[in-house]
Amino acid sequence: MMLSNETDTEVFQALRSGNLSALGIFYERYGEIVYRVALRMLKNAQEAEDLTQEVFLSLWRGGAYDSKRGSMQVFLTTLTRSKAIDRLRQIQARWQRLQKWNRSFPEDNRNSLMDKASIKETSNRIREALSELPNQQRQVLEMAYYDGLSQSEISDDLKMPLGTVKTYKRKALLKLRQILQDLVE
Repeated sequence: MMLSNETDTEVFQALRSGNLSALGIFYERYGEIVYRVALRMLKNAQEAEDLTQEVFLSLWRGGAYDSKRGSMQVFLTTLTRSKAIDRLRQIQARWQRLQKWNRSFPEDNRNSLMDKASIKETSNRIREALSELPNQQRQVLEMAYYDGLSQSEISDDLKMPLGTVKTYKRKALLKLRQILQDLVE
């Protein structure tokens, strides 16, 4: 069955029946629109890429699309908008917690000699922990955090699939958490 010529409703029924190529059809049709809405709202390319992936995974896992209520494009942009608002709220809540935590320390103690020594010691421990990671995982983390590259940019630079970059980054962070457990707790 050639899905690319079918209507969105027929493609959605194929997706519900387990035909994964239907998800690819939807991504081809609406991926750019979803990404642009996410980018406009989140103002961050990496966050927009992640949200785009999340929207299509949500559709695949059982999105409640009803063709009687509107087009697939409207459904996906509404879903994207909703998920972007949730993500913005999470980011704002994290920022507020960080600000509150930061205000809990007296101003004159922030740059003390002990703080500087502690920061230097922590930096050395992190450098040592990074050296324990496999080369590709370490490289992905360094490019993301030291060079400020998005996962897509890392994927392009290293000529590896985006999913592999995400896997390496996730495994590296989990390994660092394990190595630096006493700092994380």
